[in-house]
Amino acid sequence: MSLDQPLSLFSLHGRRALVTGASRGLGQAIALGLSQAGAELVITARSLAALEETAAQIRAAGGVVTALALDQADIAGAETVLADIGAIDILVNNAGVEEIHPSEDLPEQLWDRIVDTNLKGAFFVTQAVARGMLARGRGAVINMCSLTSYVGVPTATPYGASKSGLLGMTRALSAEWAGRGVRVNAIAPGYFRTAMTEVFYQNEDWASAMLDKIPQRRFGQGQDLIGAVIFLASDASAYITGQCIGIDGGYLASI
Repeated sequence: MSLDQPLSLFSLHGRRALVTGASRGLGQAIALGLSQAGAELVITARSLAALEETAAQIRAAGGVVTALALDQADIAGAETVLADIGAIDILVNNAGVEEIHPSEDLPEQLWDRIVDTNLKGAFFVTQAVARGMLARGRGAVINMCSLTSYVGVPTATPYGASKSGLLGMTRALSAEWAGRGVRVNAIAPGYFRTAMTEVFYQNEDWASAMLDKIPQRRFGQGQDLIGAVIFLASDASAYITGQCIGIDGGYLASI
């Protein structure tokens, strides 16, 4: 890589990226951004039909994409899908679920649904994909952590537990695989308005109070994640592993 062309460090041409949960919201934005940086995309969601819009946008912009149905909470089913997926250079573990519920009467089923998807599923998807990365001696894994990886949010205990665990997983895998050419990092989005989080934003008092806590005085948008993801996926971050970048308008720095 020529040092007189530093922007080439960010190119993803010739690389293949898998983005889970890419049917909408942040996952869709990340998939589109990686494609624009030159990567060939494999996108997944529980419903193949739900991926049509993302796939169409990628193809319309001249990108190459394969869409696959994958429910990462179904470990055996996910492993079957991933066994035939081919070489992956970049993995973005974006798929996740969230539901608010008072902790004093939280049902076991809800705990399992959230933790099995966000943490257990993310680990076993990573395991399946990383086997090929480790065999080739290169790869980049990017986990989708959260503000709840660092701070407690009332009525979001299983979600916070899963995202805290995902941060721990990021650090542990980075230490284990760094010497074998596979980097594992994460991003932690702040308050982004998506279909999954819309229930919060419908409360105007809550939304106003949150804006007061964000130094940039705005909520995040999907495009705010793209630069960090491309950076962590590319050679520009070749000496970075085990890190989590907060993308939160200054929220964590100010509390």
